[in-house]
Amino acid sequence: MKLFLILGAINAFLAVALGAFGAHGLEGKLTEKYLKVWETGVTYHMYHALGLILVAFLADKWPNSSLVSFSGWLMFIGIILFSGSLYVLSTSGIKVLGAITPLGGVAFLAAWILIIVAAVKQL
Repeated sequence: MKLFLILGAINAFLAVALGAFGAHGLEGKLTEKYLKVWETGVTYHMYHALGLILVAFLADKWPNSSLVSFSGWLMFIGIILFSGSLYVLSTSGIKVLGAITPLGGVAFLAAWILIIVAAVKQL
């Protein structure tokens, strides 16, 4: 699906930009703890941007698999919830946002499980 390729590329771009911003723009402005939180958000953001690109290729290979498409949406939602909450938490210090992060993590896990199930169904 072209949409997941575009979403993946946009999110990879954003992960690189946010990583650079964290390394250069936030250094000295955030505590070491919150810089690490930011870095975790960037790391998972990039992993799942690449995951979206994988979903695009799998959707092309297995066009009738709704599991692959659903997996892509879960990865996208996971980026927003997981990485997004970490970006806001690290810059605002609002600790309650940490409660949102696990929801993004669950979305990531479910997305990868759906890819596994889709692959098994293709065997």
